[in-house]
Amino acid sequence: MRKMVVLLIVLSLFTAGCALNIYKKNPKDVAEIEYLNREVERLKKLRANELREFDDIKRDLKKELKGKASVDIEERGLVITLANNILFDSGKAKLKENAYPVLDKIVVIIKEKASEKNIGIEGHTDNVPIKYSGWASNRELSTSRANNVYQYLVKKEGLNPAQLTTIGYGEFQPIAENKTAQGRAKNRRVEIVILPQYPKKSIEELESRNWVK
Repeated sequence: MRKMVVLLIVLSLFTAGCALNIYKKNPKDVAEIEYLNREVERLKKLRANELREFDDIKRDLKKELKGKASVDIEERGLVITLANNILFDSGKAKLKENAYPVLDKIVVIIKEKASEKNIGIEGHTDNVPIKYSGWASNRELSTSRANNVYQYLVKKEGLNPAQLTTIGYGEFQPIAENKTAQGRAKNRRVEIVILPQYPKKSIEELESRNWVK
């Protein structure tokens, strides 16, 4: 019992000391914390508005694309996933002509509702080794496919090249098992990602700075 009383006294002194330290903070530190709190709240509101905008864009894309692409809102942004058989022939990187109307519809909505956003274009493949297509690797093929989508969006549709980036991941970011034909088909894809201006991670990092003061 005596040990418990001593422990409670120690804890109460520690808590009081912490509270006292808070009040003894340098006014400059207090001002910075208050600024960070205001900034975090401002960014949270902007992110909430942006997510509503993404919902609106998602709805429009689904209506226009009619199942020719999947559209999802993820932490990394609004992701438009196009299966390779819509865009390319097997083992090829040249866009098929019937891919043009699909890309055209995507661009119309981007210009109308996301013209200020940055956009990432990602190429992906399955894990089947390349033998006869002439590409050195799946990564090289996926990079070329992403670049060709980029070229179409910039040259044909007039998107700002400074706002677009491309990358090829090859087989290294699958979304399904490569053990089945169906799974491999899902992994062969190009993703057009409308990137958020107010990413959740950045807001959380800013918010965490208050804890080290």
